[in-house]
Order: sequence, then C-alpha cells, then structure tokens
Amino acid sequence: MKKILFVFVLWLAGGFCWAQLPTGTWSGALDIQGSSLTLVFHFSEEGCKMDVPDQGAKGIAAAASLTPLGAIHINVAAIGASFEGFRFGEKINGTFKQNGVSLPLTLVPGASQRERPQTPKPPFPYTTEEISFSNGEAVLKGTLTLPSDWNSKTPVLLMVTGSGLQNRDEELFEHKPFSVIADYLARRGVATLRYDDRGFGESTGDVMLCTTEDLKEDAAAGIALLRDRFEIVGVLGHSEGGTIALMLAAEKKVDFIVSLAGMVISGRETLLDQNRRGLAQAGFDEATTEAYCKALSDTFDAVVAARPLPALDRFDLPAALQQNLQQVQAQLGLPYLRHFVQLDLSQRLAEISCPVLALNGTKDTQVDCMLNLTALKNGLPASAHNDIRPLEGLNHLFQHCKTGLTTEYPQIEETFAPEALEQIAAWLAVLR
Repeated sequence: MKKILFVFVLWLAGGFCWAQLPTGTWSGALDIQGSSLTLVFHFSEEGCKMDVPDQGAKGIAAAASLTPLGAIHINVAAIGASFEGFRFGEKINGTFKQNGVSLPLTLVPGASQRERPQTPKPPFPYTTEEISFSNGEAVLKGTLTLPSDWNSKTPVLLMVTGSGLQNRDEELFEHKPFSVIADYLARRGVATLRYDDRGFGESTGDVMLCTTEDLKEDAAAGIALLRDRFEIVGVLGHSEGGTIALMLAAEKKVDFIVSLAGMVISGRETLLDQNRRGLAQAGFDEATTEAYCKALSDTFDAVVAARPLPALDRFDLPAALQQNLQQVQAQLGLPYLRHFVQLDLSQRLAEISCPVLALNGTKDTQVDCMLNLTALKNGLPASAHNDIRPLEGLNHLFQHCKTGLTTEYPQIEETFAPEALEQIAAWLAVLR
C-alpha cells in the first residue's frame, strides 16, 4: 500500500506519466566503480532494441512492457539483464540489473554523443570491400581498406583486436582505433583488413570454448585470404592481438608485425600485475593486496601444474575478495582463462625472424610497458629491422592521459595518439 501511495503522490505532483511506453531513442549511463557505461534503448512499434556504444554492441533484442503499477520494464534476455523504472516528465528513473548486480540508471530522450574528432569522415581517398573468411565453423566478416593506387605489391596488415568481444573497429567508449589506423595507413599507401571478432558483430563462431590459440587461427585464416591478393602480408595487433601477432611471427606465417601494447610476459604474470594495480586503486591496503595476489598466484600455479585448484577456505581474505576469488576459480573451468594463464611467449621469441615494431605506452596500467618491452627485446634475435620502444605519456589505448587508469578512457576525446600513428607509418615506409 505504501508503494501505491508513493506512486499516486508523485502522479499528483505532475511529474509521473501513467501507463505509457516511451517512443523513439532514450539513453543513460551506468556508473560502474567510477567508470561510465552508456546504454541506448530504441523503442518502436516493432519492439525494443538496446545498444552499448561503449562496447560497439548494437541492435541487441529487448522486450519492453508496463507493469501493473505503470513501471517501464525492459528485459534483455540475450545478456541476462533488465531495467525497470518510472517515467517522470522527460526522464525515466529506475534500476538496471545484471548477474545479481543492481545499478541506478536514468534514461533521457536521445542518444548521447561523445566527441571523437579522429573518427574518419567521408569523402575518403581510398576504397573498401566487405570481406568474409572462415576458420572451421567460424565465419569472420570484415572490411578491406585499399589505397587508391594499390596493387599486389602494396603491403597489407591484418588487424587483430585485444581480449574480449570487439567489432572490426575495436570500438570502445565510441572510440574506433582500428578505423582511425586503417584510414591513416590507407592515405599512406598501406592496405588493411579488420574484422569482427568471432561471435560478435557480423561474425559467427563459438566464444565460450575458444582460447587465444583459436583466435590466432582466426587471424591465420585472414592471412591466408590476403596471400591470394598481396605479396607482403603483416599483422597489426593490439593487446592480446599483439601477442597473437608474435605467435604468428614465430610460426613464420607473416612478413612483418606491429605489436601495440602486446603481452609478452606470461598470462599468469600479467593477471597478477593487473590485480595488484587494481586492488591498490580500489583502496585495499598492502597486506590485503598481497594476500589476495598470493591466493591468485597459488590458483594459477595449480592450473599451470595441472593440479586441483586450492580450496577457498585456505585463504584469509575479506568477503568481497573471497567472492572474487571464487569467481576466478569458476572462470578457470572454461578453456579461455585456463589457456591464457599458461600462455608464455618467452620460448617462442627466438623463432621470430621477420621485422617487428613494438610500441607500448609508459602509462599503460593493463599491460606493463617496461616489463613487456624488456622481455621482447631480450628474447628476439638481433635485427636492424626491429624497433622496440616506449611512447611517453600514453595509456593502453595509446591516448595521452593523466593516470593511465581505465576510468579515464571514456573522458578522453583523443582516440589514438598522432605520434603513434606517425611511428607506425614511418616504420612501414622504411620497411618497404
């Protein structure tokens, strides 16, 4: 009765809109531990669809309805999420729920647009083709960008995204770094092929049971396609894509590679470093941070040694971290994380004979700059064609930044630092 009375009072106040589904486009932003994630809902007579522009996801099927009390309820079954809220004038105030987590969300008319000045805009002095290639049951869809005067001797780069599901532009927070790079290189005589990750965008394929090895084979299929049209084929990979580029180079499948923030040290070391930084950022003291990292380390060691995972009650951790460790152990039941923990390129680097350009930002908080560049420099055979260098003041996405923390990413207008673009193009020009 109190809930009904509360609604009735608001309605009398003139702000409540009773029993009416919205129309058109509405959007709002979730605050997730200090990071903003924009959601966009499109309402029409045909139904409702949701976009997550920050992650490059568009057209996710949803179902909109009204509850008996007049609340707007949206169910997004594909991602196990829902939203419910009441409309007050030009706002819908409510709660977004997913995986047991509830967050406040206010929707307003229209789709919020962030300023991303580097996003390429027509007219373009080059052409593009829609391309499809397969690796087993996975069908990868992408865009081949061709300079105006291209021929079979034009160098071409296959572009491989970082970890997580991403589209061909590696879109994140409305930034499209792969689109920016492809545009920049096409204007300088270099062709590129970028594609949607398997199981995302227009591409198909299993994502639940795949590993980095499977993603490497996806990229290898793209290289095979390019070999039919080009004589000089390389790979440009970002983050995990940089790791995949190095793996393909060790297998002699490419003529050159560009690694952007590529992981060279083991997956185990990388995850421990990320967690240590993340816990410190979240305000945990040094003793708690080290205790959790020791628990993670023991867990990862068990995976590498093919032993049973350690019992959770072995570790004296705060409840939140105990729950987090439990989730990590559950994820280790899936092939991806189990494989990633064991991934170690140190023994493969000596097999790389093609030219390598490796760039890492000094403010990268996800893939440590000096740890990885030093490991790469020490492991690669000496070559005058290799260029391994840190780029001062850039984060994991190669943006100029203050702290390098992931919470900065949405607020930065720059998509990809000009000096990083210049470095890639200059190195390729010398290589040619």
